[in-house]
Amino acid sequence: MQPYQHFQSDGVDLAYVDSPAAGADGDKTILLIHGFASNISINWGGTGWIDALNNAGFRVVAIDNRGHGESEKLYDKASYGAPIMAHDARNLLDHLNIERADVMGYSMGARITAFLAMESPDRVRSAIFAGLGIGMVTGVGAAEPIADALETDDPDSIEAADARMFRTFAERTGSDRMALAACMRSSRVKIRPQALGALRLPVLVCVGTKDEIAGSPHELAELIPGAEAFDIEGRDHNRAVGDKAYKQAVLDFLDRRP
Repeated sequence: MQPYQHFQSDGVDLAYVDSPAAGADGDKTILLIHGFASNISINWGGTGWIDALNNAGFRVVAIDNRGHGESEKLYDKASYGAPIMAHDARNLLDHLNIERADVMGYSMGARITAFLAMESPDRVRSAIFAGLGIGMVTGVGAAEPIADALETDDPDSIEAADARMFRTFAERTGSDRMALAACMRSSRVKIRPQALGALRLPVLVCVGTKDEIAGSPHELAELIPGAEAFDIEGRDHNRAVGDKAYKQAVLDFLDRRP
């Protein structure tokens, strides 16, 4: 993976990776936006995504969302939210003078990708929503128990399974749990079906068949004109990320999209 670089997004220091591919041109650039409590290295580097996309001729740009990875940590929930992080993503495209890119987000990153596509449709060539299906519209559960689980000094007191999962993942990734708690309290903004229905760009929705968080990819795709859905067979929310069939589905989608 290429070394991290940094830029300022409205005064917030954010980290990113810019990985060019031999022979890649301005027409083959993809922006990757990771999920909650993850980062570029875990979501995209260690899973083989950056290599796979580079090998397919894509310049790969990936961002560490605010509060995550090598980016600045903030502790006020007002500093987060998917629309704000979508603005960060657009600022990164501006910083790199990228006029238009394919964009793929996983889980929280899919929600951020949706806001980027809705607010800056001229900058998004295609959108890949992974790890988040109809939950983008209906919701994926309460944020407060997860935020509390991230903040507690007694992890044995965490009762909810999803809260325990995120606490364990945050510890495994060496994340700043207080920053993540602030992010969680503002990151699960529901998106109106009408807003998604107004999208006019190629969209692929990919969700694991054992994912108990994301919701149906087919129900989400039905809301978006021309959108496609792909089932990542036998994978749950965490294990779907590096799945080979998911990678191939994305590469095939990128190969045929206008």
